[in-house]
Amino acid sequence: MLKFPSPYDNVLPHQIQVIFPKDLSPKEPTLDRVIGSLVGLAIGDALGASVEFRPHEYLQDNPVTEMQSGGTWGLNAGQWTDDTSMGLCLASSLIAKQCFDPYDQMVRYKWWYKYGFLSSTGQCFDIGDGTREALEEFCHRQSFLKEIYRCKTDEEVDQLPLEKVLNANGFSLSCSSAGAAGNGALMRLAPVPLFYFRSPTEAVSYAGRSAILTHGNIIARDACRYFAALIVAAVSGESKEKLLSNKFYNDHKAWFGSENIHPEVLEVARGSYKQPRGYDDGIRGNGYVVKALEAALWAFYYDQNSFKTGVLAAIQLGDDTDTTAAIYGQLAGAYYGYQNIPENWRRQLYGEQLITSIGHWLHFLGKEKTNTQQQPSMLVRQHLIPTTNSQSQHWQLNSTMSLPDGIEQDTSIVDFADAHLQSYVSTSPKLLRQNNPHGVHNLVDTNYNTDWKQSYLNSTADAGLPRFRRIIKSIINSKPPYHFSKSSHY
Repeated sequence: MLKFPSPYDNVLPHQIQVIFPKDLSPKEPTLDRVIGSLVGLAIGDALGASVEFRPHEYLQDNPVTEMQSGGTWGLNAGQWTDDTSMGLCLASSLIAKQCFDPYDQMVRYKWWYKYGFLSSTGQCFDIGDGTREALEEFCHRQSFLKEIYRCKTDEEVDQLPLEKVLNANGFSLSCSSAGAAGNGALMRLAPVPLFYFRSPTEAVSYAGRSAILTHGNIIARDACRYFAALIVAAVSGESKEKLLSNKFYNDHKAWFGSENIHPEVLEVARGSYKQPRGYDDGIRGNGYVVKALEAALWAFYYDQNSFKTGVLAAIQLGDDTDTTAAIYGQLAGAYYGYQNIPENWRRQLYGEQLITSIGHWLHFLGKEKTNTQQQPSMLVRQHLIPTTNSQSQHWQLNSTMSLPDGIEQDTSIVDFADAHLQSYVSTSPKLLRQNNPHGVHNLVDTNYNTDWKQSYLNSTADAGLPRFRRIIKSIINSKPPYHFSKSSHY
């Protein structure tokens, strides 16, 4: 297993011992695309770093054509900034925990912020305001955990299991202000869809959850959900025509569960980026997440099937050059693959072997997870059980489904994906009123994102009511099933 150093050891990325999975299958086309997406992120970041914050007009006269040193941060050619560092922190968490662990992710972002963990220079630099504020808030909230669990050191509180963190009354991992809609969550996103690409609904859901940790605006969450769907589809081999179709979102809507994407993100999904004159038509590579997404998709749409052409076009837009190019690189790398990224750039990329190894592990461990667990998204498509089935059949299905990592089995928790729940548990409004002491309408007031009303139709009482009682118990106890995620937790 690839091991990451302690943040206190001051080990630079190029000094980390690189290990690859033993039973690697190099002929799998998805492997080349997964590695391509991660390397594409880093190369876009490294190419754009030297001219970050330069305006479009400056780049018209001084275009970037190759890796170059100096510039904004005084980096060596091939070194990268916060985009890649945070992406690698996220990837290292997925590899170390072999699951989506939001607490561990925030810990690793904190390590980067405080100690330069997985930074190309050994120090945190180029951090966005929204990310900094969220990490400062996280550090403050950790002091609360340290007190209630009597942790003596920072290392102890960092190593708390997710279960304990979630059980701490009053503690939330959503450390961002509600208005934060910068591009900082989108720039680091790739590891989530790369790890979960075999389970698209999980990839999209976890992408949203990863965003909300540091960027609390629903627009940032939905930009990440939509972009994750594109990366999943690209890794899975969908054509560029389908990826860039104005109908992509509608054609893959099942991946998004019951909640639609925000109208501003939907406008991008419907082709707002298809502007032939680019900058002159209003395409901007700035820090607002919607504009950053739009700019990256514009570069992908007009790249003439060339990673090099597209990434340089993204940089030419100016302003947040490294992030626009890093976002482009995630999708373009997933589509074109590692082998179609210019070889000279791959050779010059700082820590290229480590990044390649991380891509291998994301692909391998994601596959292992799929092989060893029944994925809810797969059950939704393949094993829908009619609501007239006997109660024993319902319980039998539930026994085949595992709870999300970090959540204990509990009689008050049900593990069902939204789409499946709607076909599975149902009862009449009369039964709802009889068995919910808080009243039917109070369920809506709890802010749970689910079309539960549509779920409780046409079922026999024997099949539907026992399950419904457990769901009601979850809501009353404020322990929502994971498919009933509160909007404030995304």
